[in-house]
Amino acid sequence: MRTTARLPLQAEAFYRTALIALKESGVPFLVGGGYALVHYTGILRYTKDLDIFIRAVDLEPTLAALALAANHTEVTFPHWLAKAYRDHDCIDVIFSSGNGLAVVDDVWFEYASEGEVLGLPLQICPAEETIWSKSFIVERERYDGADVAHIIRGQGPGLDWKRILRRFGDHWRVLLSHLVMYGFIYPGERDRVPAWVLAELLGHLQRELAEPPRDERVCQGTLLSRQQYLVDIHHWGYADARLRGDGRMTPEDIALWTAAIKDDTGIYVERQEDDPHRCRG
Repeated sequence: MRTTARLPLQAEAFYRTALIALKESGVPFLVGGGYALVHYTGILRYTKDLDIFIRAVDLEPTLAALALAANHTEVTFPHWLAKAYRDHDCIDVIFSSGNGLAVVDDVWFEYASEGEVLGLPLQICPAEETIWSKSFIVERERYDGADVAHIIRGQGPGLDWKRILRRFGDHWRVLLSHLVMYGFIYPGERDRVPAWVLAELLGHLQRELAEPPRDERVCQGTLLSRQQYLVDIHHWGYADARLRGDGRMTPEDIALWTAAIKDDTGIYVERQEDDPHRCRG
């Protein structure tokens, strides 16, 4: 299915010129976002930008190549995102995820899918890594659970479920939550998730229930939403999971990512000095 049906001609020209410049530069990159969604699900969804995924080590040559087509490039958030602009059109250059977990590594490229974008033969982000990164987007203003369910519906039997389990690792509860919801959404197609996958995840749950709670005060909600659990960190004394374990964010990364919330969403950001019990719109 072509992905240009609702794309303005100006944006299409920019994206195509930029993709050609990237291909000619030899910098490895993958296409994700709406183009990956239509590739794996057939759902055509116009978005305001083009998402490309790269390894962090390739950021500088990627932006140099994009500068041949763009008016302006910038490193928006040093831990995961850069951008290239031409007028009102934008290309997102993604090398991790907002929570610092879904780092783009060699495996993304090893299992990339071949596809066509704007008439160009290109590599598409793997379905498994797309599920992994989207599963942690549980914001007040954006939830990617429907994308996860649609990809499972479209690709379930062919997915590398062992790799998906490895990707989630200790965050298996996030995967389990999406798979439980998938069975609710598509009760007649539950078999697109292998029974052994659910059995393994439920086994983790059974073993965890048999153990006493951990003696730690940490909130992992910040791995799902950069806004909705700030009260836990700023007022209730919980440690921020983004600074622990396999998180790859620094305090400076978190401060910059948090400061951008109002600009991106228009939603009030509660600051440390505010009353946590007051409701804000």
